[in-house]
Amino acid sequence: MLKYALIFAIISLIAGALGFTGIAAGSAGIAKLLFFVFVALAVLFVVLALLGVGAARKALR
Repeated sequence: MLKYALIFAIISLIAGALGFTGIAAGSAGIAKLLFFVFVALAVLFVVLALLGVGAARKALR
């Protein structure tokens, strides 16, 4: 999954440089979706760590 996220991030950077036209717009859409998914997961893990739940607590020690 991380491999695909990096691939789409690189494609979206190239697309941004080329002006977000054609297939570039689709790649940017996928990159935006992945960005928000990973932000949501990061927030979730921080909240779990603050609450002291499961392995998230051990990861932040």
